[in-house]
Amino acid sequence: MQAIANREHAEAWNGWEGVNWANDAARYNAIAAGFTDDFFRIAAIVEDDRVLDVGCGTGEITLRTARLASRGHVVGVDISAPMLERARADAAEQCAGNVTFEQGDAQVHAFPAGGFDVAISRGGVMFFGDLVAGFANIRRGLRPGGRLVFMGPQPGGPDSDYARATAALKPLMRVPSPAARGMGSLVDPARIREVLAAAGFAEVVVRPVEAPMDYGRDAADAAGFILSQGPVRFNLDGVDPSVVERTREELRAGLLAYETPEGVRIPGAVWLVSAVRP
Repeated sequence: MQAIANREHAEAWNGWEGVNWANDAARYNAIAAGFTDDFFRIAAIVEDDRVLDVGCGTGEITLRTARLASRGHVVGVDISAPMLERARADAAEQCAGNVTFEQGDAQVHAFPAGGFDVAISRGGVMFFGDLVAGFANIRRGLRPGGRLVFMGPQPGGPDSDYARATAALKPLMRVPSPAARGMGSLVDPARIREVLAAAGFAEVVVRPVEAPMDYGRDAADAAGFILSQGPVRFNLDGVDPSVVERTREELRAGLLAYETPEGVRIPGAVWLVSAVRP
């Protein structure tokens, strides 16, 4: 890996949190699946595009992009070796010959100047320690007129469906886990526009998108998955097992209201952001 600016995130995503995500990649991808069609509609990738996927994780979006840019090339960059190992294995299984995965900190990674037509990210850009520097580095990797498209969470609140469904966890969630730090850095549209303008982007558009998020087969399965997630595991470390089991049951009860014939579906909302390198 080249230079690292975000050392805490490098340690976290190459530690147990990165391994945890890589091992449960399909379930994490399912949470965001409802937003994917809108994401690609805005990205408008065509067959000759050269595409950079920032914070590509286990590569689901990277590989779908490669099928769209069938005569171009796609580079997925992530700081996490465990997640990239999963991405490379899936690329080999799918015989994706127009994809390259690189381990790097996208805030300082040496992208080829003007080497990409499009830069995309499904949630990976909110973890930069220096947001302006991170986006400026991405901009340098885009050709003039190149496009940036990324997805990030809208601000949560005590009355959101997710907050109601997981209310049992609230007293135990004291601090963000190491890998989750920075997750709320781009929830304010005004802040998004400010950062992108400072990084040299123009034509910034922030779009709200809502979709159901898939958390599991039923309430018990979803409760187990949520308890296994890195930020939750981090906060449950050292908690009395009886408290954890009581919380599991209360969490399951809270998720019952979101059971459907297709599984547990919790309404969610994200921002889909687009911008252009002048």
